[in-house]
Amino acid sequence: MQTLRNIFWLGAKELRSFFRDFVLLGLVLYSFSLAILAQAQSHAQELHNAAIAVADEDHSELSRRLARAFLPPYFLPAKQVSAGDIDRLMDVGAFTFILDIPPNFERDFLAGRRPTVQVNVDATAMMQAGVGAGYIEQILTAELAKFATRQDNPAPASIGQTVRIAFNPNLITSWFSSVMGIISSTTMLAIILAGAAVVREREHGTVEHLLVMPVTPFEIAMAKIWANGLIILGAVALSLTFVVQRLLAIPINGSVPLFLLGAALYLFFATSVGVFLATIARTMPQLGLLYLLVAVPLNLLSGANTPLESMPALLRNAMLLSPSTHFVAVAQAVLYRGAGFDLIWERFLAMGAIGGFFLILSVWRFRSVSAQNG
Repeated sequence: MQTLRNIFWLGAKELRSFFRDFVLLGLVLYSFSLAILAQAQSHAQELHNAAIAVADEDHSELSRRLARAFLPPYFLPAKQVSAGDIDRLMDVGAFTFILDIPPNFERDFLAGRRPTVQVNVDATAMMQAGVGAGYIEQILTAELAKFATRQDNPAPASIGQTVRIAFNPNLITSWFSSVMGIISSTTMLAIILAGAAVVREREHGTVEHLLVMPVTPFEIAMAKIWANGLIILGAVALSLTFVVQRLLAIPINGSVPLFLLGAALYLFFATSVGVFLATIARTMPQLGLLYLLVAVPLNLLSGANTPLESMPALLRNAMLLSPSTHFVAVAQAVLYRGAGFDLIWERFLAMGAIGGFFLILSVWRFRSVSAQNG
């Protein structure tokens, strides 16, 4: 009971110290508010108001119909350009797409000669180029079918394809990137706050004061873990409620408390890593460099940016030992697909087991360093 009391009061001291540090407080507020908004709204991969032009060398009814077929919100109204200016306009980035309709296009089409339309694409915007080229092909095919049959709704093909997209029907990037941004901020701040709490004690010379008090290194480390974990968990809950659900109007299909339970398990791992790195680093710049070596691979290879299925088998299996991989899977399953505990309990078990191992490792390392300082 005395151990729990010591951990509680030491953690309360950490909370008071955090709220007096306006730099760290501002970093937390920014990372879970403006940073999430910026990531959700600036990493859009869907096509929106793409700049398109048409070089009409045919000047026929069909070519004019094709030029008028590109409408918002996917495309801006098509501008008319000359065929001789296509290379120059693409070089200066004036348009993402330029269609070149050749002379006699309508005549050759009606005669069944299968004429071609050249689509020039600025592929430096890779996602926009890939998605937009597919949209252009669909629009041209539909308009040609209408012109050939003289019907606004031509008869469908004998074999049709019906695509049903689950959980994100309109493929809106912000629905995915906003939650993944919260996960990235959780990893970053959990490591930095917990590590900074230890390094700050060493830099200010107060770690010696703690060691002469009737508390153990285990109690000191656990106090820093629960206090900083609680700060991040509260920030995650507020960001999910006010930024994701209200400001970005992103629907959450699953249980937020279940997700926060997974976040709490993950925070035991991340804050333990922060304490462990702080026992190696002597100053905050050293802690920042160690953070880059640990947190960046955890975020990049967790599945938040690239699906695990796209990774080499060896790397994919190795990342299963990282709680960040399981936390991303839990977030996607719960928040996007509405999964219950019965479907993700194995992920919780893996996070708890791996997080417990790193907790033991960080406490052992903290005890060793404390013994040397003492």
